[in-house]
Amino acid sequence: MRSLHTFTVLEKAVVSMNIEQKKAIVSEVAKVAENAPTAIAAEYAGLTVSELTELRRSARAAGIYLKVVRNTLARRALAGTKFDCMRESLSGPLLLAFSNNEPGSAAKVIRDFTKNNEKLVVKLIALDGKLLSASDLERVANIPSLDTARAMLLGLLQAPMAKFLRLLSEPEAKFVRLLAARRDQQQSAA
Repeated sequence: MRSLHTFTVLEKAVVSMNIEQKKAIVSEVAKVAENAPTAIAAEYAGLTVSELTELRRSARAAGIYLKVVRNTLARRALAGTKFDCMRESLSGPLLLAFSNNEPGSAAKVIRDFTKNNEKLVVKLIALDGKLLSASDLERVANIPSLDTARAMLLGLLQAPMAKFLRLLSEPEAKFVRLLAARRDQQQSAA
């Protein structure tokens, strides 16, 4: 019953907005969409106020922009952005989640929330202008962070150099082991 009440309150709030407030929301979402690498649209019908609050808290902690926006306003906001591919598929009570820096961050927050709450249903995922299937949530959530990707790249670049240095130092190491073996042999003979 609370979830129905939540939806009704949200709908009344959107309907009662004046044109300037609607323009401000469209502008805000468009600005966020301009810089975000990933966007997720998820249906929130059935969530209670406390569940929505928990989701918002998780999103805020991860630096994710999360907004319940009426679909007509969302369509206007996404027009001309790399998430234009989502516009035609927006239907039903949806919330939009945009990653701020890391492409997988919004997907991680949504994935983690849906593990404990099946009422949040992912409908659309867009990654840098390409519309993905909702089943790709796990794949997008597993995209490494920028720091992790840099560490992986550094490891890939460092491995051949380390191997090359070991190869160069091997003749000297063999010579030192040969001298040590010869010394040990002379000491045991004496």
